[in-house]
Amino acid sequence: MTTVDRGAVTRMPEPTREWWRPVTWAVVIALAAWSLWGLDARWERLLDAPADLWDLGRLLFSDMAFERTGDLLVDMWESIAIAWLGTIIAGIVALPLSFLAAENLAGRFTTLVVRQVLNLLRAIPEVILAIAFIPLLGLTPMAGVMAIGVGSIGTLGKLFAEVIEAIDDAPVEAVDAVGGSRLQRLRWGVVPQVLPEISSFLLYRFEINVRASAVLGVIGAGGIGGTIAQTLQFKQFEVAGLGLVIVVVATIGVDIVSGAIRRRILRGPSRG
Repeated sequence: MTTVDRGAVTRMPEPTREWWRPVTWAVVIALAAWSLWGLDARWERLLDAPADLWDLGRLLFSDMAFERTGDLLVDMWESIAIAWLGTIIAGIVALPLSFLAAENLAGRFTTLVVRQVLNLLRAIPEVILAIAFIPLLGLTPMAGVMAIGVGSIGTLGKLFAEVIEAIDDAPVEAVDAVGGSRLQRLRWGVVPQVLPEISSFLLYRFEINVRASAVLGVIGAGGIGGTIAQTLQFKQFEVAGLGLVIVVVATIGVDIVSGAIRRRILRGPSRG
């Protein structure tokens, strides 16, 4: 009969207390309470919100002016064109900047400077950019194009740089091994690897910019947003309601088509 040496039995270590969890929760709750207190909102109005939304919906959608469908479709197409041109401009500028922002292609100092430029562009809302461009370009769709283009450079540049940093180094080393120049290294070692994902990010940003272009129209930067704002101002609710329906349907349509194209690009060419 064997005996168990009690002194040899190892004790399980006591679980460490993660003191930072309750502290984190306390800070989050305190910040939330402080934010709610600082809003100075009339919370009792929330009880009236369903009835107010019903009345607004009845004004907008009960008797829509379908005879204005053609004009509103033209305005919606202008918003889509603004978003597309702005996305293309942003992609053209963001692509070379992304090579300079990628740590595996550029020096640390260059990467730091370019990334800060991208952060600055990403921090400025499109509405502020549109207000800045309107005095230069007037109340024209071009102001919306430039606002969306400049506003998208920061986001696209950051996404492109992250894609470039995740590439396989083998093709780049193969180009270097045969004496390729820096430009040839980018052309044959980097671009073929990142082009599908970059195209996907461009289309995804285009989806976002379609919504942004409709908002920019409210301040006079072209597109259907300006028509909706004017009709609401003059209490032409039947036209504004139809415009909102067209915006929603067009945005969903763009998302569906763009999403299908993005999935096809990432899937690659079919085999067989």
